[in-house]
Amino acid sequence: MKAFLGMGLLGSNFVKAMLQKGETVQVWNRTATKAKALEQYGAKAFDNSVEAVQDADSIHVTLKDDATVDEVLAAASKGFQPGAIIIDHTTTSVKGAIQRTRYWKSKGFTYLHAPVFMGPQNALESTGFMLVSGDQAVIEKHSPALATMTGKLINFGEQEGKASALKLSGNLFLLSLTAGLADALALAKVHGIAPSDLLTLFNTWNPGAAVPARLKKITEATFNEPSWELNMARKDAGLMMDAATEASTTLTVVPGIAKVMDQWIAKGHGRDDWSVIAKDSL
Repeated sequence: MKAFLGMGLLGSNFVKAMLQKGETVQVWNRTATKAKALEQYGAKAFDNSVEAVQDADSIHVTLKDDATVDEVLAAASKGFQPGAIIIDHTTTSVKGAIQRTRYWKSKGFTYLHAPVFMGPQNALESTGFMLVSGDQAVIEKHSPALATMTGKLINFGEQEGKASALKLSGNLFLLSLTAGLADALALAKVHGIAPSDLLTLFNTWNPGAAVPARLKKITEATFNEPSWELNMARKDAGLMMDAATEASTTLTVVPGIAKVMDQWIAKGHGRDDWSVIAKDSL
C-alpha cells in the first residue's frame, strides 16, 4: 500500500495514475479538500498525515521546498511503519536531499530523492522523466515501481544529491529557454513579425535539436574550430539590442550575453567559436 503527501497538480495526477493501475493509495494534503477530491477516484483521504502514512510500504512526497518537506515528514513520521521508504519527488536543494537521506537512515527509514521532469499530464499518463541517484541497492529494489510512474527512469549512480543537482541544472536551462523565447518574441514584435511566424520558423528549423551537439562541443572545449565566430555573434547581438532600443523595448537575456561576449573578446577570443563564453563553466 502507498501513501502520498502533497496533492498539488503533480501529486494528484500521480495518485490518479496509481489508482488506475489498481494501487491502494492513502492521501493527505494540508488543504484537506484537495485530498478529499481524490476519493471519487478511489483514494483514501485523511485529515491527519500520521494516519495517511500508516501501513504504507512507500510514502511519496510532492511538496513545495526543503522546509515544507522537512516539516511534513517530521509530522507524519509518527505513523511510519518499520522499513518504509520515503520517495521525494519535490525539487529541493542538493544539500537538503543529502541531509534527508542521512537523517532518515539514522532513524531506520529509507529516503530516496526522485525529482522529475514531468508536468501534471505526464504524471497522469506515466510519461516524462524521473531522476534518481544514491544507494544502488535501494534504487535497484524500487526501480520497478518507480518505472511505472514515468516514461523514463534515469539512474545517475551512487552520488547522493546528484539527481537533485541535475534537476536544478535542467530547470535552470528551462528558465533560460523561456527568457530567450521572450526576447525572441520581443524582437519579432519590434520588426512587425507575428508570434505565429516565429512558431513556423521554429517548427521548421528546430534549434532545440542542436542542444546536445552544442553541449558536446562546449564540453570538448574545441573553441578554436568555430562554426560561428564570437565576433560575428557579438555583432548580431548588437543588431538585436539596437533594434530593441529604437523601439523602446527591453530585452532580458541578450544584454547579459553581450556583456560576457565583450569580456571574452577582450581576452583575445573574438575569432574562436562563440561558445567559448561557456569555457569558465567547465
